[in-house]
Amino acid sequence: MAGLVQASAGQITFEGKRVIGPHDKLVPGHEGIAYLSQHYDLPQFLRVEQVLRYANMLQGDEAETLYEVCRISHLKQRKTNQLSGGERQRIALARLLSTWPSLLLLDEPYSNLDKGHKELLKEVIHDITERLAITCILISHDPHDTLSWADRILVIKGGRIIQQGTPEQVYHHPTDTYTAGLFGSFNLIPAEAASEFVAKLGIALQGRDILVRPEHIRFVSEAAGSLTGTVQKITFYGGFYDVQIQLSGTSINVRTQAIPAATGEKVYLTVDREQISFV
Repeated sequence: MAGLVQASAGQITFEGKRVIGPHDKLVPGHEGIAYLSQHYDLPQFLRVEQVLRYANMLQGDEAETLYEVCRISHLKQRKTNQLSGGERQRIALARLLSTWPSLLLLDEPYSNLDKGHKELLKEVIHDITERLAITCILISHDPHDTLSWADRILVIKGGRIIQQGTPEQVYHHPTDTYTAGLFGSFNLIPAEAASEFVAKLGIALQGRDILVRPEHIRFVSEAAGSLTGTVQKITFYGGFYDVQIQLSGTSINVRTQAIPAATGEKVYLTVDREQISFV
């Protein structure tokens, strides 16, 4: 996307103009696009302020705002070989942003960070988009990195976009089980076992499998219950219980804050129509 590698097919346009690759350009890259790879590098044994000064194209106040956003103002007198991995990454990021690009590409930026540095970098990336008004595209395999941050998500499989939409759309209504699995646990009820499930919920059977997230199924009283099942197993995960329920013809998992019944006892369930997907 940044023009650093030659495209094997198709073409990339940015702000209405084609992004050309290294076959057509002596120095690869696009001046409006910054790319932070997983293998970023900094000059050794220089002070941070020297590294930033050599790359900086901003005026004084703009540069200080950038350093503040990247949480590196207190590091400027340190040498690059005295920094932690997270600090080095934020300095490499500030170095890229000193050209004030329109688009920032981030390749698995959290993959090598501990929890503290990861949370700090998340704040930095949020401020880059909000305070500096720079668009970010982030690659990640962790749903927590994307669902809580993105305005729009693209799911890619085998080089093809198989779904795109808001985080809520992609999470609640995945197009297939591959997409559903990327963003969390799910129940898949085969079409042949779904007739009773949809009939009791008042939903038209579409001849396809039913997909529903564990947290979208609720325990209710017998009078309000649409589905009847038996508790098979209860697992405690700290913030919630995962309860395995045997229904007629299938087994599902329900995520709940409280244990509804003991193992072997009967329970009653319901789920809202808008929380069900057909795949």
